[in-house]
Formats: sequence, structure tokens, C-alpha cells
Amino acid sequence: MAHLQLSAVAGARPAAAGGRGDEMEDVALLDSYDEEMGLPLPGASGAEAAEAHVRVTGMTCSACTSAVEAAVSARRGVRRVAVSLLQNRAHVMFDPALAKVEDIIEAIEDAGFEAEIIPESAVSQPKSQKTLSAQFRIGGMTCANCVNSVEGILKKLPGVKGAVVALATSLGEVEYIPSAISKDEIVQAIEDAGFEAAFLQSTEQDKVLLGLIGLHTERDVELLSDILKKIDGLRQFGVNSVLSEVEIVFDPEAVGLRSIVDTIEMTSNGSLKAHVQNPYTRGASNDAQEASKMLNLLRSSLFLSIPVFFIRMVCPSIPFLSTLLSMHCGPFLMGDLLKWILVSIVQFVVGKRFYVAAYRAVRHGSTNMDVLVVLGTTASYAYSVCALLYGAFTGYHPPIYFETSAMIITFVLLGKYLEVLAKGKTSDAIKKLVELVPSTAVLVLKDKGLQ
Repeated sequence: MAHLQLSAVAGARPAAAGGRGDEMEDVALLDSYDEEMGLPLPGASGAEAAEAHVRVTGMTCSACTSAVEAAVSARRGVRRVAVSLLQNRAHVMFDPALAKVEDIIEAIEDAGFEAEIIPESAVSQPKSQKTLSAQFRIGGMTCANCVNSVEGILKKLPGVKGAVVALATSLGEVEYIPSAISKDEIVQAIEDAGFEAAFLQSTEQDKVLLGLIGLHTERDVELLSDILKKIDGLRQFGVNSVLSEVEIVFDPEAVGLRSIVDTIEMTSNGSLKAHVQNPYTRGASNDAQEASKMLNLLRSSLFLSIPVFFIRMVCPSIPFLSTLLSMHCGPFLMGDLLKWILVSIVQFVVGKRFYVAAYRAVRHGSTNMDVLVVLGTTASYAYSVCALLYGAFTGYHPPIYFETSAMIITFVLLGKYLEVLAKGKTSDAIKKLVELVPSTAVLVLKDKGLQ
């Protein structure tokens, strides 16, 4: 499980002259297919083939790439089509005498996607900078719109080459240039958009996350730091005493990972045990914490919303309680004042997470479920407050709907709690699959026998 396969891309062999095809991560279409369809191969006819690189937005899965390929291939004069879901690009080779770039754009838009031509200078720019692929756990996504929002924000970041987000597993894979942007900046961008994010792992060979057993006190942290500082070839490290983890960056040519682990255990006289951390295990732990947090919010909301519901729906049918709630407490009715107090706690204390997430989303020009919840509940709450104040000054008490906002927040929290439970089961399944990998192996050293 070194890499998470989030998409499958069907495509064609990039056949662009000058090596431009290495920008696309596609596989070749069979030449025999072109021959069967009666399409001329590049160079087989007198007309020189033209090429176009198109940025396609709106694709979310391999079915989308197939739809784009089918739509473009159906156009007269098109010879080859290769679509990359990861980069949101399409590489098209066509006969300029039979087709135009505008025809290709029109075909993609007719298929339900947005398309624009990538300038030739951007396509032909040499790929000289090293790229890495990193995986992140993203929380707070509830629908395809959330996925599109996260992908859109990531793709706008400088240094990010491509991003794919999976809603079912709450995981995202980002291809980026480490010299232009760091993984911490990617995490910060996701969080600023109103979602929760945590780095899991990357393809960087000289960086690894170690889990530690026995890291309990500050003295243990100091001991570990002293050990790591003395290891030759260790470039940098960061200790997280809360999660009992240490992230290390080392020179593979100077020191090996096994040597680092052995040094930690031997120098600490066995008080510290190190092992390569499984990022999916940490993700499963985060799911459990999120489920517990959501359950506490749901309980608080129910505890405050149920009395509001009874005051509104049940108490008016009971003469004694109806008379009591109709009594005046200053300029307000007793029942209205109680509902105002209870619902205000639900709206702004329990529902604070919705306001924070909605603010972050709107600040980045996107909308999500949190924005919808905030708009609906705030409208109900604001109207009820205005009606309550109007009744206090005029003596006429119009109907108020405090219970509406409270019940909406309660039901949304219930849905989010069930969603977290479902995602937790998915994470547990991934964790169990990873645990099937053998934890030990026999290492054969040349001229030294078995170790």
C-alpha cells in the first residue's frame, strides 16, 4: 500500500514531437485500432498531424475520461486522444485539414465538461524539477461538491502539478514540486478551505515516520534527541511526543533505516522501541476521535433541542404548562425566552463548527454543505429573534421558529456522526489489509550469513 490508486486512466501513447508527451501520464492506444477504424497513423499520410493540449475540468473518475475520449474521438479528423485524470489534461492529435481546435473544445463541452487550450509555451516547458506524490487524510467532506472544492483549491496552489481526492476513503493524493511548496503548506491550504487535513506519507525516499514505544516523559524525548543527533547521515528530525512519533530525514548513502532503528534501541538500553509507522493506523485512530467528538456534539444538541421541541409542540396541549409558559418575564413570554436561551447555545456553541467551516469556504470562493446549514439555520434564528423583539415592543407576538434551527443542526450532526462511523469502517478495512503484510523478514548479508 505504498501508493493509493485513486483513479484509472485509459489513454493513448503521447506521440507529440519534441518529447512533449512525457508531460502526460498515459498508456498507448494500439496502432491496430487506428487501422481497424480506418484512421491514418501519424506520418502515414501526406498531411502532417497537428496536436493540441487541452485543460479539462469537471472530471472525477475514469468514466469521465472515457466520456471525453469518446466525444473527441467521434470528431472527424481526430487521430489520437489521451486523457489524464490526474493532470486534468487531454492530448489530441488531429488532421488540421479536417478538424480544428475549436471542434475539439466544442466536443468536450458537449460532453458536459469545461475545456480550454493550454498555451504552447506552457506545454513545451521542460520538466526539470523533481516532483513528489504525497497522500493526505481530508476530513469534513460530505459530497462531490466538497471533493471538487478541495481539488480546485489544491490545483491552484503554486507548485502543485495535480490532485485527486476520494470521498469514500477521505484520502487525497497530490503531486507537487517540493522546492516550490511543502506538505505543511498543502495541509494549511486544505484547512483554510474549511476542511481538516493531515499528512500521511509521500514517495520521498529519504524521509520516514517512525513510531516509538516508551516515549512517555520529557526525559525520554531528550534521550531520543541526543541519540538522533549523534547518528551520522541524519539530516533532520522532528519528535511528536503526543503521538509518540518521530519524522526523520536521512542520507540513504550514509546510513540505512535499519541502522537508525537499531541505534535507537541499543543506545537507549531497550527503553525505546522504534518501528516504521503505518500511516493508516494513525488515520483509523483519527476516525475514532472524530466519531467521539461528533457523538458529544450530537448529545449536547439533543439535550438542548428536545426541551425546545416539547415547549413548542407538547406544552401548549397541557393547560398548566401552557399557562406557565404564557406568563410574562419582563417584555417577553416565558416560553419564548426559554427557547431563545436554549437555541442560542445550540446555534452558536454546538453549531460553531459550521460557522467556522462556512467562513473558510466562502473566503475561498466556494460553497459546501456547511454554508447551506449556516444559511438555513441563521435565517430561522434571525427571523425568530426579530419576531421576539417585535412582540416585546408592540405586545403582538407573532409565531417564532427557534426549534427549526435547533432541529436542523441536530439532524445534520446525526448524519455526520453516521458518516464518520461508516468511514471508520472503511479505514479499519484498509488497516487490516495493511496488517496482512509480514512485519519481519530474513535479511541475507553477503559473506556474513543470515541475520
